[in-house]
Amino acid sequence: MSDAAEPLWRPSPERVEQAQITAFRRAVAERHGIELPDYRALHRWSVENLEAFWEAVWEDCAVRGERRGPVLADPGRMPGARFFPGTELSWVENMLWRRGDGPALIFRREDGLRWTLSWDELRAGVGGLTRSLSELGVGPGDRVAGVLPNTPETLIAALATASLGAIWSSCSPDFGTRAVVDRFSQIAPRVLLGVDGYRYAGRAHDTRRQLGEIRRALPSVQHLIGVPYLGSGPIEGALDFDALCRPQSAGPDTTRFPFDTPLYVLYSSGTTGRPKCIVHGAGGTLLQHLKEQQLHTDLRPDDRFFYFTTCGWMMWNWLASGLASGATLVLYDGSPAWPGPEALFDLIDAEEISIFGTSAKFIDATAQAGLEPRVTHDLSSLRTVLSTGSPLAPGGFEYVYQHVKPDVCLSSICGGTDLIGCFVAGNPAGTVHAGEAQVLALGMDVAAYDASGKPLIGERGELVCRRPFPSMPVGFWDDPGDARYRAAYFERYPGVWHHGDFVEITPRGGMVIHGRSDAVLNPGGVRIGTAEIYRPVEAMEEVAEAIVVGQDWEGDVRVVLFVRLAGGHELDDALRERIRASVRAGASPRHVPARIVQVPDIPRTRSGKIVELAVREIVHGREVDNLDALANPDALAHFRDREELRA
Repeated sequence: MSDAAEPLWRPSPERVEQAQITAFRRAVAERHGIELPDYRALHRWSVENLEAFWEAVWEDCAVRGERRGPVLADPGRMPGARFFPGTELSWVENMLWRRGDGPALIFRREDGLRWTLSWDELRAGVGGLTRSLSELGVGPGDRVAGVLPNTPETLIAALATASLGAIWSSCSPDFGTRAVVDRFSQIAPRVLLGVDGYRYAGRAHDTRRQLGEIRRALPSVQHLIGVPYLGSGPIEGALDFDALCRPQSAGPDTTRFPFDTPLYVLYSSGTTGRPKCIVHGAGGTLLQHLKEQQLHTDLRPDDRFFYFTTCGWMMWNWLASGLASGATLVLYDGSPAWPGPEALFDLIDAEEISIFGTSAKFIDATAQAGLEPRVTHDLSSLRTVLSTGSPLAPGGFEYVYQHVKPDVCLSSICGGTDLIGCFVAGNPAGTVHAGEAQVLALGMDVAAYDASGKPLIGERGELVCRRPFPSMPVGFWDDPGDARYRAAYFERYPGVWHHGDFVEITPRGGMVIHGRSDAVLNPGGVRIGTAEIYRPVEAMEEVAEAIVVGQDWEGDVRVVLFVRLAGGHELDDALRERIRASVRAGASPRHVPARIVQVPDIPRTRSGKIVELAVREIVHGREVDNLDALANPDALAHFRDREELRA
């Protein structure tokens, strides 16, 4: 990608001047008596001076806690480095002390249900549930699990859990029974919360029977708490959530715990095996999210902050941290396209959302639907658009600027559940280029490595992080000696975090994501990132979406492309040739698929990511172990035993 390419967006001088990252850069330069003329200089300083950088984040983002000891102990060990050892803080105190002018929470459901929670009401609810959980025997280190939608009750439950030094973990209620049990059975929760049902795409789903099945499969659960949501009826054997949240004049417990006290258990997707239980600490999560939201996103107390997510995706945890900046969180439950594809743009206008987070898939679907929000909506409140979940193609960037709003900072961010944060992030004081994440995140010593561990610029390689960062997992659950944890991230390049993405760092300091490296294609020994094929293919009006895998064939690997076509189109030889020509022109002759096959649906995880590895297993006649991890497991049948792949 040429470094000379014209940017799609350049911030105004006023916006650069007012950005929090500008103030941070200047404050650091003055404090240390150094020159930091631009972002790249600040990033270089941040990774070369980890202790000074993270101390500056603590101070400038106004973290509350009791500082004792060094900022970083054992900095040369990875894993093994420890940030802020001896320091204590309260996650809940940091979430609730800084209140903006508006409500703490605005909740919207797809059918129009709306309610708000003030900061005082949120504090009262958290205080009440904290006391009730304590009376139920919950204490430090215990696990509290929720099968819940993205509602205020879920956030209250997570905050109350953390206030006791206990550990929160959640799945969304559309997960199947086995998917929930596969996750929660590993961590043995003491308390389980669940709803009576949920709504999606205009339909009501009663989950009471499923909740009973989940409880019976989890012998560790001593108490079930029912959250009334749809009015489906009582949940058998459940305590009432509203009664347990009775207000307490004292408010939430803000007892401070050690910096690395476990806060969350998150899970890998589990599509090719049992999900990994990833434990994240309170302090590291807090610092990482404050940095990403205040500096990289310019989140402020007067913002209304939205991310389309369920409670089974780490972006819910990321969104929840917006409270620490005093922002109003806009929580949404339901389909992003109900009652029509313009639903979320209606929401932006109705709730005056200023920071709007979504997935690359949503932007692609909006473009495919032919929406023109720039014409049909006001969007005057909208300042920033965030995209994650999968790489956003150049066409998605261009669609946002041409058809949504020309004056927004569109930040394609990338990281993951593994670090509950980002390796590449936004820069509200920097330019935006099509198909490219803006910047390497501050304090993250990110590089692209070749097979021998040599860093690359302008060439594709493995995404690595060479120095420790605060939101590295505390560990995996039930992993003696951290054996599985080390194997997951540190075997490929000893002492260096290997993330598993295939990327290219551009000469200007941004990043292009080429897909997961475990899904990289290798025809003729040449490594090809799957995103390089998706970009030209999904830019075609005939193609709604695609998935590409490598098929073992005659001692080599051949590229197989499956396409779901837009309405009114059928895959014939002429369209196959147009697809091949598009790939050849947009990528290279080596990227051109050997086989192109039409399918009616493409399997995805419940967070919306296509599952290339699962499709590859099916294509090779192997079974996929954990179908409950998929939102649409029936779609895999379309890839099994295809005649087109036998020759």
